[in-house]
Amino acid sequence: MLTVGRQPCSSAAPPTPRPALESGWTKPSDRQSAGAPAPRTDARPEASRRLAALLEAAADAAGAPVEILEAINLVVPDGLLIPDIAVCDADAAADADPTVPAHDVLLVVEIASPSTRVTDRKMKPALYAAAGIAHYWRLELEPAPRLYLGELENGGYLDRLVQATETTAVERPFPIDIDPGALARRRAPEQ
Repeated sequence: MLTVGRQPCSSAAPPTPRPALESGWTKPSDRQSAGAPAPRTDARPEASRRLAALLEAAADAAGAPVEILEAINLVVPDGLLIPDIAVCDADAAADADPTVPAHDVLLVVEIASPSTRVTDRKMKPALYAAAGIAHYWRLELEPAPRLYLGELENGGYLDRLVQATETTAVERPFPIDIDPGALARRRAPEQ
């Protein structure tokens, strides 16, 4: 017998780790069943939701025949990618099951995190450009919100940086004016 701490275990099976305490709870399910909210550490879902809503409103105002889709399967020549947001031709989006070919996509948006930053800066722009997607935007929330607006030129994206408190003022794929600061997590005023 192998003994871990004071609990005997069979040497045939590895010991089962004891759950670490997190803010007094032994595991996330205990916290959730007690009605306590899960800790919020990732601001990207909120930023994605806000940006998708702004894109939807701007597309509707412009009468653009597009659908704004989040986390859709996107087929590119080198495989399958899942952008955070894709602006797709409305007819193609209606037929999506849940895959859209790149030629039906006007704009893709990636929301960078520490774990995806290199991929979102280097690999994905090259794959989206090779697929002929006209616009690639990358939102970075840290250290301060900023939006890189890429337009396809000569096989690559020419980026324009828009910082918090500035606005995008773009006309393609439809007119939209976004302050990247408005996409970040809202904080309560300090007292």
